[in-house]
Amino acid sequence: MGAVGLALPWKHRISTARQEEEFRRVGPSGQETREQVIAGAASEDAALAAGCLSGDMRAYEQLYRLQGTRMRNLARNLLGSQSDAEDAVQETFLKVQRHIASFRGQSSFVTWTFRILVNTCHDARRSRMRRKELGQGESQESSPLPEMRAPGAHPALRMALERAIAKLTRHQRDVFLLYEVEGFRHSEIAGMLEITETASKNTLFQAKKSLRGMLEAPRNAEAGGAG
Repeated sequence: MGAVGLALPWKHRISTARQEEEFRRVGPSGQETREQVIAGAASEDAALAAGCLSGDMRAYEQLYRLQGTRMRNLARNLLGSQSDAEDAVQETFLKVQRHIASFRGQSSFVTWTFRILVNTCHDARRSRMRRKELGQGESQESSPLPEMRAPGAHPALRMALERAIAKLTRHQRDVFLLYEVEGFRHSEIAGMLEITETASKNTLFQAKKSLRGMLEAPRNAEAGGAG
């Protein structure tokens, strides 16, 4: 898959949606239909929510088994640190347990959990910025580089993309990472960030446009200097 319309060959998203894998198995020989797969995922999500609402720790353990790796990936990309990511995921599960009674089913339980994770990561970034301001007198946060995985990309080009992503607005960076890196659908991102699907799509478009501008400017400068 090409990244931001450039010749940077990402071979796949980090976390391919499980439903997309299951959809490929759909066929005429008695295999599950798309509707059955969606219904099955919804049923699993509902079962997790019911178990957690009842205080069943096995449901929390199942949630961690199913989503823990994806949660750590996202937290690491938002925070730029593996240790901070582990802390954010742990804090998210504590918040889920403390606030489980507030879950009303307006979005899927997994989407609700990731919304808490994203907010937890933003709180951690703000706390880190305040500590730097108080301890080092720095007025700006040095944005961490997200961990991008592009096996076929030239290291310098990949690093340029990572630095450009770090310069996006927080909202653009969130949507770009959730969609292009973690593989969430716009409907899921809308639930996590409490925006509309249209807003998610528009934000992704603006993020890609900004990235193209940032990445093309140095190339144009180099070309002009060589002339």
